[in-house]
Amino acid sequence: QVHLVESGGGLVLPGGSLRLSCAASGRIFRVNTMGWYRQAPGKARELVVTITAGGKTDYSSAVKGRFTGSRHNAENTVSLQMDILKPEDTAVYYCHANIRSEPYGTNDDYWGQGTQVTVSS
Repeated sequence: QVHLVESGGGLVLPGGSLRLSCAASGRIFRVNTMGWYRQAPGKARELVVTITAGGKTDYSSAVKGRFTGSRHNAENTVSLQMDILKPEDTAVYYCHANIRSEPYGTNDDYWGQGTQVTVSS
């Protein structure tokens, strides 16, 4: 079994910053991509950033230049530094990881429980 546990989030003024962190634990052979998605009320879940094991990042156009994703492979963690936050960034943010638990097993998707980010004055 694999678990993703998130921390961070909260309420911030427009133009402010927040940092989210996520740690994967459990039966892990290899972590492939890690990243963050978000879901605003009444909208579908959308990509924020994905990071390959080699460190290649892919950002959504809505956050590029304001958000920075990073990961620490030795610790199986991924972080999201969010700067110049806007009210439209308000959403529940979900950590994601694609993980192989056994050497000859399948690559499976796992999700964190979600953390609320609210940008408001």
